[in-house]
Amino acid sequence: MLSISKILPHKEITLKALFSFEKTPFNIFMAGLTILLLALFGIGVINYFMHGHHAYGVTREHPWGLLIAMYIFFVVSSTGLCIISALGHVFKFKSFEFIGKRAIFGAIITILSGFAVIGLEIGHPVRMMIYNTISPGLTSAIWGMGVLYSIYLGLIVMEFIFLSRDDHKWSTMFGLGGLLIGIAAHSNLGAVFGFLVGRPLANGVFYPVYFILSAMITGCYLLFLMYGYKYKMQFDEQMEKFLVHLARLLGLLIAILMFFEFWRFMTAIYGGVPERADTALHILTSPGFLIGELLLGMLIPFLIILFSKAKAIKKIIYASIG
Repeated sequence: MLSISKILPHKEITLKALFSFEKTPFNIFMAGLTILLLALFGIGVINYFMHGHHAYGVTREHPWGLLIAMYIFFVVSSTGLCIISALGHVFKFKSFEFIGKRAIFGAIITILSGFAVIGLEIGHPVRMMIYNTISPGLTSAIWGMGVLYSIYLGLIVMEFIFLSRDDHKWSTMFGLGGLLIGIAAHSNLGAVFGFLVGRPLANGVFYPVYFILSAMITGCYLLFLMYGYKYKMQFDEQMEKFLVHLARLLGLLIAILMFFEFWRFMTAIYGGVPERADTALHILTSPGFLIGELLLGMLIPFLIILFSKAKAIKKIIYASIG
């Protein structure tokens, strides 16, 4: 049998144990979800090679299509995981201290996924890296975003290495650097949208702050999913205490997000800018916003946290999928 004890010292792991599958409802659900996502990824790759960028509804004249939304999701996830991780080993909140390595590893995977997605959207990522270096667009928010996220990736990789070595001095230093640069990069990503005069609803100072808030919420949701899967929905006392604290933080962040969303749409509708009002009303009446963002993304998780006093951990984990 195959042994990987050199990779994981003091543990003998066989192929049978590595691919064993306990048929609990949660594991079956997550396996089905994983298969579905892999199938959709395969369909996307096939469409890309068959039809090129037209498969995503973009051309050279009309960029910023479907892949931009996926890029934002991945970098939001990475920044959120980095921020939540920093609560433990940077700011020393005891309930969050033990999640550092897992959260930062997740942050590395998601930022690399974001780079892969934006590389496909751009079409010539190698050329982009060359000209970003030899002819930087110092007045471009997109150029600043790319540079900051590259530095951020290097910092969190070093943070993960020192966390793996239990070197808390250097992991804290790189963690603080990754946190600061990550927040700067993500707020800069929000500014890319905030500077868009051609998109009145996105234009303004709201988006840089909104992106940081949404990153923290996404990070909380991902941690619920990660630890729900790891512990197979059976939590020890320490983990349950952490998840309750995480749920309380999530509830507060969702409440702030709903406050932000309310005034974002109110100012858009009553601000006297016709294009902004029309766009806001269109979004407010669309099923994607009402079901996906408002109901599944905010109201259901918030009500579960509120009425259970943040103790209905399993329900919050299932709600995090939305």
